[in-house]
Amino acid sequence: MIGFVMVGTNDLDKAIKFYDILLEVIDLKRTVTNEKYAGYSSKQKSKDIEFYITKPANKLMATYGNGTQISFIVESKEIVDKFYNLGIKIGGKDEGSPGVRSSDYYCYIRDLDGNKICTFTKLNN
Repeated sequence: MIGFVMVGTNDLDKAIKFYDILLEVIDLKRTVTNEKYAGYSSKQKSKDIEFYITKPANKLMATYGNGTQISFIVESKEIVDKFYNLGIKIGGKDEGSPGVRSSDYYCYIRDLDGNKICTFTKLNN
């Protein structure tokens, strides 16, 4: 089981602005912020942080993992589309527009620091 996911950033304020807008689409909200990181929880379970953005603890530059991807499962194709379109609009980079892949519906973007973020929905529920 995964407890939470964390991605690095070189500009926490900029990343917070990006993720505050983007994660709203999938019902996550920022519930903790300090000088090192921000944490996001589902609106139903605000004490259970699921996603963090953070400055690296070793004080070196944050880098993205080649082959690393963070994926969020959502309820519908419409949410996948909205996530993708909003992510691109607020500065994310296209890494794969919404569409059917492996029998499910996916989209992929890169955040402002190059982290690969995906949303998908199961088509065969």
